[in-house]
Amino acid sequence: MKQSQIQAVERLYRRRIPADELCSAELAIRLLELSLELRRQIGLLVNRHGAIELILIGTEKGLLIPDLKEYPLGRKRLRGLRLLHTHLKSEPLTEDDLTDLKLLRLDLIAAIGPLDGRRSIVHLAHLSTEPGGISVLPPQLLEKAVEYDSTFITALERSLDKAIQVEAQAKDGQERAILISVRAGGERREVDDSLAELQELARTAGVQVLDSFIQLPRKLNPRTLMGEGKLQEVVIRALQRGATLLIFDQELTPAQVRAISTMTELKVLDRSQLILDIFAGRAKSRDGKVQVELAQLKYLLPRLTGRGVQMSRLMGGIGGRGPGETKLEIDRRRIRDRITALERELVELSRDREQRRSRRVKAGIPIISIVGYTNAGKSTLLNGLTQSEIFTENLLFATLDTSSRRLRLPREREVIITDTVGFIRSLPVSLMGAFKATLEELQDADLLLHLVDASNPRFEDQISQVRTILAELGLAEKPELVVFNKTDQLEGLKKKDTIAFLRIAQAKRRHNAISISAVDRKSLVPLLNELKRRFWPGVDDSFQAQADVP
Repeated sequence: MKQSQIQAVERLYRRRIPADELCSAELAIRLLELSLELRRQIGLLVNRHGAIELILIGTEKGLLIPDLKEYPLGRKRLRGLRLLHTHLKSEPLTEDDLTDLKLLRLDLIAAIGPLDGRRSIVHLAHLSTEPGGISVLPPQLLEKAVEYDSTFITALERSLDKAIQVEAQAKDGQERAILISVRAGGERREVDDSLAELQELARTAGVQVLDSFIQLPRKLNPRTLMGEGKLQEVVIRALQRGATLLIFDQELTPAQVRAISTMTELKVLDRSQLILDIFAGRAKSRDGKVQVELAQLKYLLPRLTGRGVQMSRLMGGIGGRGPGETKLEIDRRRIRDRITALERELVELSRDREQRRSRRVKAGIPIISIVGYTNAGKSTLLNGLTQSEIFTENLLFATLDTSSRRLRLPREREVIITDTVGFIRSLPVSLMGAFKATLEELQDADLLLHLVDASNPRFEDQISQVRTILAELGLAEKPELVVFNKTDQLEGLKKKDTIAFLRIAQAKRRHNAISISAVDRKSLVPLLNELKRRFWPGVDDSFQAQADVP
């Protein structure tokens, strides 16, 4: 560009658009004159007061909008900027234009083109509550587009807010999330099961789930995991329904979290971080709190990055380490120091647990560990067997801390029963440290009581998942007793779905399992008899009735 042309473009900053106009006719004519002279599109980002914030010079076919981090959305529905730009041949809005409108959440977008003489034609589009999330208006003369002023934009934002408030009945401060699952070459049934489980995790964490997206591409996008088109759909749906959070079913890399957050301007979590958040809320003992904090810090360390100009590098070479980078290194060092301190404390706590376990081993008391998928009813069973009052709730990971109780049987016999944290599919390696206390208890167990939620349609997969995790922990050779729980919820299944009922009965025979209902102490008699047979064979004093249950 010539110097005179650059100066002519810069003089546009002095202009101001009246609040009651989309764009003044004089400014539109000047824009088109400059655009035709340069053979390039020219764009203006205008705020709601009519001031020009940015001038963009593109190519003949399009514009590149820079990062708008100086104009954050926050909790607003629209960014507070409208894009006015030229189309040299008066062509309609392109897919790129509509994509910019959706992803950047602009107030509106207008393409101004020459018509004849001093008249201009304008193509308009704005976000809306209609299906698809965008209203594309028919072309009209610029002087007739008088209603699309600051008053219209304010009314549009209010309508978007109202639609969201009517739909989202969330409590004050409650996060509203969209769930996303992206798997290359995955089976749809498996993806659906995993996403249903993610929804339960979100409910446990106190998150309101508004919608979910599934994509099964042939190849994952290394930057954003999902395709750009699908991500645009997510942004539109988030805008329409007032979502504040995206939760991915897959573990994301730090770079992917940053890329998706930048593109969507929403908070982004993955499955691991959601589970860690649940752990943080459920840990009550010192053991549990230390383990969870350690897992959180190890998860956070590689994801700790500077944000904004104040956290960026000034230059390369000698003297190139800016104050922001120094602060980032200080934060990392503090996290490493804290990790070291927590690991040292965990060793001390582990030593205390080892002493308690060694005393139990010396006493010759059999140890039974209840294992199983999360929410299978392990704590409820421990309460039913030992008349304890351990916290129970119909939530995933309702209890995180390990609990041990004595079960006293006739003839002065007793066993120690330990309730352990529940397992879950695709357990990330970064979370295994949070199971340290549980794993130590399992190593000393004489019997693993594998509790199964028989009322769950996916109980076979859950059995497989638990056994896979046990094998990874080197516990596959431990004696196992499979117990089907929640059989009270199967009473109506025989008439309602005979095939499903028969499938459960066949699985019970295949696993040589015992059926119980942990909330009904009378149903625990067969389980107690089996425990007696395993630990004290040859002694004929079977439990017969509810009164015999200790």
